[in-house]
Amino acid sequence: MNRAQILSTATEYVTKDRAADHGDMEDNFNRIAGMWAAYLGVDVSASDVAAMMVLLKMARARGVPGHEDNWIDAAGYAACGGEAATRHCPRLETVSAKT
Repeated sequence: MNRAQILSTATEYVTKDRAADHGDMEDNFNRIAGMWAAYLGVDVSASDVAAMMVLLKMARARGVPGHEDNWIDAAGYAACGGEAATRHCPRLETVSAKT
């Protein structure tokens, strides 16, 4: 699989409506951020969640470098994180560990 195929597949995954199966991306990332903030005792944002998911996929790729899914998912999480970090959306705020 070449880079264009990886990005094309990731694009397909992140641009189709997955809300029916997985819920809204922003809501999910905020929910995860809240849970991680409470568990870790540190502030976590939606874009932090995306970055950590990219790192999770890279850790998996380190173990099995030829598994395409890790590379596709990492690209998708990076795209979602970039969207969360660069657009104005009041729902995508850092969740305080104190809440």
